[in-house]
Amino acid sequence: MSGLIRFGVSLEKKLLDDFDKLIAEKKYFNRSEAIRDLIRDSFVKEEWEKGAEVAGAISVVYDHHKRELMDVIVDIQHEYHDMIVASQHAHLDHHNCLEVVIVKGKSDRIKTLSDKLRAVKGVKHGALSITTLGKEF
Repeated sequence: MSGLIRFGVSLEKKLLDDFDKLIAEKKYFNRSEAIRDLIRDSFVKEEWEKGAEVAGAISVVYDHHKRELMDVIVDIQHEYHDMIVASQHAHLDHHNCLEVVIVKGKSDRIKTLSDKLRAVKGVKHGALSITTLGKEF
């Protein structure tokens, strides 16, 4: 890493102990890596809150036997074709499918697309996973 700077942080013992447990659970090699990820996560959330150009994945689980449900999901995706990078369809079992839509665009439009997909009658669960385009890191 170029420009590496070391600094000290003061924490209560219990907070540090809890942080060390978290670091071990998440398989970090050291505290510095964990702290860098926490800082980056804060910046990614800020990008999303400010309406920046970002990326993400929208996942929806639905009953594929529900009449015309897939047509509605595809129609919604076509409304936002300019933001959709790719989509993946998976059969979870005889009744349930998982659709994952990878998106890139303004955060507010991605949230709107996610909300529309999650609100479709017959969708059992939906989630939006947010990330960054990585230009700032």
